[in-house]
Amino acid sequence: MQDGKPVILYIDDDQDFLDGMRALLEGGGYEMIEARSAEEGLKVFRSHEPDLVLVDLMMEEVDAGTGFVKELKALGSEVPIIMISSAGDNLSLTTDYTLLGLAGLFQKPVDPTVLLTIVRQRLQRT
Repeated sequence: MQDGKPVILYIDDDQDFLDGMRALLEGGGYEMIEARSAEEGLKVFRSHEPDLVLVDLMMEEVDAGTGFVKELKALGSEVPIIMISSAGDNLSLTTDYTLLGLAGLFQKPVDPTVLLTIVRQRLQRT
């Protein structure tokens, strides 16, 4: 928490998505920190200890987001992680995101109301 607000790390290599997510999350009462790659995301995670992580699936490598999730889980992190992807229209229907240790899976473009609802629910569980 920072200034009484939950801190959310958003990792994406697309500046437009970073900017849009910042407007959404900060408008929803959260503090957002960002990273533009999975490697940078790990560094930011370690230095800021966010309350929740949003991570894009495909960044510098096709499955960079999955690699990031595996690294956090190997560190023993219990922070909720929500993956966001533009890969395939039915990814959330064909992928069991709980097997990856995720707290959720969203398809781009993300419905802002649904995302904020899920973020709030996941933060209440921690």
